[in-house]
Amino acid sequence: MDYILVILITYLLGSIPFGFLLTKFFLQKDIRNIGSGNIGATNALRTGNKIIGFSTLVLDVGKAVLPIILIKYYFPQYIYIGALSVFLGHVFPVWLKFKGGKGVAAYLGILFSINVLFAIVFSVSWLIVYFISKLSSLSSLIATLSVPIFIFFFNIQSNIIFFLIMFVLIFYTHRENIKRLKNKEETKTKIY
Repeated sequence: MDYILVILITYLLGSIPFGFLLTKFFLQKDIRNIGSGNIGATNALRTGNKIIGFSTLVLDVGKAVLPIILIKYYFPQYIYIGALSVFLGHVFPVWLKFKGGKGVAAYLGILFSINVLFAIVFSVSWLIVYFISKLSSLSSLIATLSVPIFIFFFNIQSNIIFFLIMFVLIFYTHRENIKRLKNKEETKTKIY
């Protein structure tokens, strides 16, 4: 029964659509009608309000950090199933007819909770690619792949299969971005 409770709670926490809620409450707008229509932090930046954008990022990271850290200490055997449930909640939120974000902020929260070093590898990779390309989607894809590569090359004791699965899922959530990247039509993102 413990694992069912872990899945349910982490999924529901992951489902909280902070980008949607902040945009609706503070700007009286529906984020789904702005930019890409996505509820994540990158699209929240497209509202023109950087505070909303960065608040969405922090809250989306936080909604993954809190439950995963609790699971880490009380139900460590369920850490990966809890992490996956938080991620799926973010991408497929029950409150918005299962149309959510792309999972990158939630994944960053998962990384911080499991191993801060992984979060640093992800963040540094993301920033390097972003400052070269100004493309948030490309940065997210390469940064997500950098984590299992790092685990493999440094022979770190961690579940590399989980991180490869996360890369596949983030690759899937970015499928439209990948098409635009291939056609050189992807929109550049201003974060500062």
